[in-house]
Amino acid sequence: LIAPRVQTHEEIKAALDMVDMDDAIRAVIVTGADRAFCAGTDLSEGFDLPTGGNPATGEDVPPDVGGEVTLRLYAMRKPVIGAVNGVAAGFGVTFLLAMDHRIAVPDSRFLFPFVRRGIMPESCSSWFLPRLVGMGAALDWMLTGRAISCDEALSKGLIDEVVAPEELMSRARAYAAELAAHCAPASIAVARQLMWRMAAAP
Repeated sequence: LIAPRVQTHEEIKAALDMVDMDDAIRAVIVTGADRAFCAGTDLSEGFDLPTGGNPATGEDVPPDVGGEVTLRLYAMRKPVIGAVNGVAAGFGVTFLLAMDHRIAVPDSRFLFPFVRRGIMPESCSSWFLPRLVGMGAALDWMLTGRAISCDEALSKGLIDEVVAPEELMSRARAYAAELAAHCAPASIAVARQLMWRMAAAP
């Protein structure tokens, strides 16, 4: 049996695998349902993820399931657009970091609440976040765990655009359509990988 929180991660990875293999799909839009983009992992019954291995060397240590999803996004050949329709907290915001363009509505809020829960930052966020917003903002947001407004997120580069709620999906689709109409898929795949991988190069 797969725990529901792990099952969700597996379903996201499977969906990304599927769209990445389909040449008819030129871009991916990720959004939330109802009033939130994603409230993060449900910790109401504890953080019962697999344990084991040697933490000192990393040998046989089970992977961070959120990190597996983020790394699947990192490896995508298709551009990924985040359409943030509300609160993005924990995995909800770390999941956004490996996307290529992030559009939000004005009342969106972003939270990296890990230190307030006594857990470590997850989903490769310690690598992605400073590269997007700079070390100062990344440290502030991670060490305080405070809510970040849409305006602050825009000013620091966590999100790229802010639109009215009723325009969110139409704007995301328009951005995707522009890529599909004017850009070569192979060039996008290579350019995307070059940009992300060069961010880690010496």
